Amino acid sequence: MTAKDTFHDAVKKALEKDEWKITDDPYFIRTLEMGFYIDLAAEKIIGAEKGNQKIAVEIKSFIATSTTSEFHKAVGQFMNYRLALKNQENDRTLYLAVPKDTHETFFKIPFIQLVVKEYQIKIAVYDPEKEVIVKWEI
Repeated sequence: MTAKDTFHDAVKKALEKDEWKITDDPYFIRTLEMGFYIDLAAEKIIGAEKGNQKIAVEIKSFIATSTTSEFHKAVGQFMNYRLALKNQENDRTLYLAVPKDTHETFFKIPFIQLVVKEYQIKIAVYDPEKEVIVKWEI
């Protein structure tokens, strides 16, 4: 199991405020002889006829010295986790949780936007101080 990111609890509280029910913390998934720990799994009841919406969230704090290095690691993890989910639980959508400040600066760089678009990375922008989800980007 991996260590929790600095803002793990803030994102967990933000999801709960957004009426998500945390089902796993962390969420372990095994596929093709590999195991992965995604930070959180959550479900939200959409309606009796529509069923539940299920997500998994990989949380990144982006507080290390090199934001670029953290981004490389985050993209790699995101791609592996999304493939694992596709094999084992195709109805669960993976999001990369990114702090608001990082999203408003680093994620506005054209190359970073190109990477996010090219790899179809879904993002949950969170405010670590207010412990709320600011925006979902899909």
